[in-house]
Amino acid sequence: MSKFDFRKLSDFRKFVPEMGKALHFGKSTQQFYDAVVAERGPRERASVEKYLSTPFKGITTDGNIVPDLFALRSERAPTREILQAVSALLAQLSPEQRKAACLSLESRDRELWQNSIARYENFGLRLDEVPAVLREAAMAVVSASLSAAGYEKTRNLMKLNAFLGELVGAPLLLGEWSYQLHIFGEPSLTEPWGWQISGHHLIVTCFVLGEQMTLTPTFMGAEPRYADAGKYAGTVAFEDEERLGLDFARNLSAEQKRKAIFSDSLLPDRLPPGRHQGVDGLILGGRHKNNAIIPYEGICGAELGPQQRQTLLDLTQCYLSTLPSGPLAARMDDVERHFVQTHFCWAGGLDDDSAFYYRIQSPVVMIEFDHQKGVVLNNPEPKKFHTHTIVHTPNGNDFGRDLLRLHYETAPHHQAAQHHHSHGGHAHSHQRPHDRD
Repeated sequence: MSKFDFRKLSDFRKFVPEMGKALHFGKSTQQFYDAVVAERGPRERASVEKYLSTPFKGITTDGNIVPDLFALRSERAPTREILQAVSALLAQLSPEQRKAACLSLESRDRELWQNSIARYENFGLRLDEVPAVLREAAMAVVSASLSAAGYEKTRNLMKLNAFLGELVGAPLLLGEWSYQLHIFGEPSLTEPWGWQISGHHLIVTCFVLGEQMTLTPTFMGAEPRYADAGKYAGTVAFEDEERLGLDFARNLSAEQKRKAIFSDSLLPDRLPPGRHQGVDGLILGGRHKNNAIIPYEGICGAELGPQQRQTLLDLTQCYLSTLPSGPLAARMDDVERHFVQTHFCWAGGLDDDSAFYYRIQSPVVMIEFDHQKGVVLNNPEPKKFHTHTIVHTPNGNDFGRDLLRLHYETAPHHQAAQHHHSHGGHAHSHQRPHDRD
């Protein structure tokens, strides 16, 4: 049983729609899609087209990529175990399932991640539409790629999604397996490839290159973030992320708080103009914003004392610890190396019941935590039982893209191919334009 105080569980119950009254009640994924596509579909297509009209660049503070932040190196990633798991999965897929699940490494589909209940593109291996043996094989890929804690957290969010489905009578739409898996590129011990699992409140993007790997963007959320009854009673998420974030903000000095806190409220009409992101709340790095310009804000690492520094590092590690031990150690080394440039900002209250937002941002990591208003539940204002978090690698290395660039520039066989193609009268590009139906 979690150390979470389940005596406080009544707070989300008063916002649960009366059974049968929720928009989602009784609907399958297709039925929900059909119900909302007329209103949301054109807006979604316009957003996708706008995003795809420009090449991937990555999140920056001013529109310019900071160079030479990332390097090809061995991080002791469990590549062999991941490859064994994905090979076992692929061996069980039919030709039709392979076609749906396997995309080229150059495909931009993984950039179109979104935290939607119903996807607007029909692709991937749908885990709720395949036999249990295939679900287990797909999740074995995820398990082999993450730390034990990261995999447990992933499964807990899937279970909390099912709990939400139970609350509103929508088990087909909001289920434990309402997720899809993609494989990008040809799985290999030495060449670049990756996978992505995506669905409501869970998107994990894995890129593998030799013994090196990345896991960003990662979006994790829950509404509510704990289950007080039913099959998954006792499941809880985001305890450390919430507690350590609040502890860090509370322990800032008065002068540090003046620098770090940009608003004492999350409500749109009490925020600086243009600050609220609509359905994304205060999160600036949401869907279709992989190229966003997000200036530094708040207090910087150079202004922190030793204990504050350690608390902020511990908080950062909460998010990066989805990585296996080798890549985690390498990533935390990167974070510490750029700590004086790390910034922390905050919005919301500092009381036990206050909803809040915070962002940790440096040249090599950007983390956002946000309490949200109800989407399936009915709370009109942000509450602590609905949480969204997101982790990006800024300056061009989301999706492992900067590592991929370095690989193409330095691997002898790619250099030879580049030489051959250029002398054959046409340039060879590893960033082919994305072709969508």
